[in-house]
Amino acid sequence: MKTTYISIIIVALLIGGAILFVGFNKAPINNITESNVSIIDGKQIIEIGAKGGYAPKVSIAKAGIPNILRVQTSGTFDCSSALTIPSISYRTNLPPSGITEIEIPEQIPGTTLQGLCSMGMYSFKIEFK
Repeated sequence: MKTTYISIIIVALLIGGAILFVGFNKAPINNITESNVSIIDGKQIIEIGAKGGYAPKVSIAKAGIPNILRVQTSGTFDCSSALTIPSISYRTNLPPSGITEIEIPEQIPGTTLQGLCSMGMYSFKIEFK
């Protein structure tokens, strides 16, 4: 009887530890904020983080200029590393850590570009105004 209680406590501690570890490990990529769009040398740079989803989920960008989407990964081993952008026929597997630059052609005002993970669980949008 005593052995059963000890086993239950050990299992509960292991499960609790695993839940805490996974919960803290799935935080979106750091250093990506809502002001993730900038214009450098005539090109618009849009920065997105990929880890346990995409951050930020919605970006507002200027229409009518060339764009570079910078996707930052840091220990990303979930499905958000398999990125698809259907409207520009783009698909890639992002590296576990690093920055991937994706050229996006000029967009007209009112266009919304959507990126998805391979399973469709995680997504982000870029609204061009």
